[in-house]
Amino acid sequence: MFLVPSQELGYGTLGGLVFAESVGVPVPGEAALVVAGLLAASGHLWLPLVLAIGTIAAISGDNVGYWLGRRFGREVLIRGPGPIGRHAGQLVARSERFYARHGAKAVFLGRWIAGVRIAAAVLAGAGRMRWRRFLLYNALGGFAWVCTVSGSAALLGPIVPGALYALGTAGLAVLALAAGLRALAISRRGRSRGASTGAQRLDSARR
Repeated sequence: MFLVPSQELGYGTLGGLVFAESVGVPVPGEAALVVAGLLAASGHLWLPLVLAIGTIAAISGDNVGYWLGRRFGREVLIRGPGPIGRHAGQLVARSERFYARHGAKAVFLGRWIAGVRIAAAVLAGAGRMRWRRFLLYNALGGFAWVCTVSGSAALLGPIVPGALYALGTAGLAVLALAAGLRALAISRRGRSRGASTGAQRLDSARR
């Protein structure tokens, strides 16, 4: 993706992926920020420009998603198949109540959660969250998200490959240990049940 020598292509791809993910398209926008940060650490991209492009793309994409949700969100829910369409009124009412009470937290903190990041702006629009309030927390969240993701990748760039390898090895070891313990527990449970059944049968035979 970013291994092409052209810096313009790298910046453009970064902006496009972050924008599309913020609108609601399931593309790897966060992964693009990580790669851009790593390339900034190696001198192939300029970190301040990476942060600026990522922030602008995140904020503008979220605003497009918001207005799409506000314009078409209710209509899509009402025309939805099966139980979605039948309970559209309740879903819309719940969405409005949720964003009235927790919209700011959902928009800001949702940036760091993949599924929420893709849907938060559209749902905020469909839930009729006030646009000025949405814009404020969207801008704050977008800026903080881009800075933490790309900034961390740039700072940790030299050790990322080794860290990922260590985490992967540790993760496999933990999974293997958990699987072994579970198998041992199941085996002991089976033996205990077998012994209990044998005792019951012996007791019945004696009677």
